[in-house]
Amino acid sequence: MEEALVKYLDVEIQQEGIPILEHVNLEFHKGEFIFLIGKVGTGKTSLMKTMYGELDITSGEARVLDNDMTTIKRKNIPQLRRRVGIIFQDFQLLIDRTVYENLAFVLKATGWDDKVKIGERIDEVLNKVGMQDKAQKMPSELSGGEQQRIVIARAVLNNPDIILADEPTGNLDTETGVDIVNLLQEFSEKGALVIMSTHNLHIVRKFNGKVLELEDKGLTDVTGEYGEETIKENN
Repeated sequence: MEEALVKYLDVEIQQEGIPILEHVNLEFHKGEFIFLIGKVGTGKTSLMKTMYGELDITSGEARVLDNDMTTIKRKNIPQLRRRVGIIFQDFQLLIDRTVYENLAFVLKATGWDDKVKIGERIDEVLNKVGMQDKAQKMPSELSGGEQQRIVIARAVLNNPDIILADEPTGNLDTETGVDIVNLLQEFSEKGALVIMSTHNLHIVRKFNGKVLELEDKGLTDVTGEYGEETIKENN
């Protein structure tokens, strides 16, 4: 089997000195689709933040894209984040810039300087998410589902190895939410590791993926509890 893109051994995560997660063991590989489920406050977002250096690992062993996350230096985090696409529930688009300008801003910030190549890449990702005619729109002119598609386009600009999606369907209606997860599954099928947190168990049952539940400061693989229902609903 290929080397894991994310591997945690007996990891503890704290916030302000309070343990959020303890004894976390996980191993994720290229092309996997991972659902993180659990109540509010169980650590889903905190776990994701440790994967891109936003929150420190308290103890244990943790490697992400061959970076030791317990010793990674601040100066090396931008390089890691170029290989990790992050999708936020609240979009975090720059509201005073067009869709094109939002995407160009990210490319320039990650080292792109050729205007022609920037334009070509933006066209490419907007096509991938079905938003090719929205480049000159302002975020306020887009629906919630359209904004989330733009956020996905932003996340995949640099062909990331890992896509972290934090409640990407939380502010969307059911049909739009399903469309968004379909889109994320397409990136998984093309080789990206996709890790998605969600409260929406209907979504979890509808799609194939590994299901990990966060509860009582721990993490448990509960995929088997959803597999049979997934098969029934898809047939």
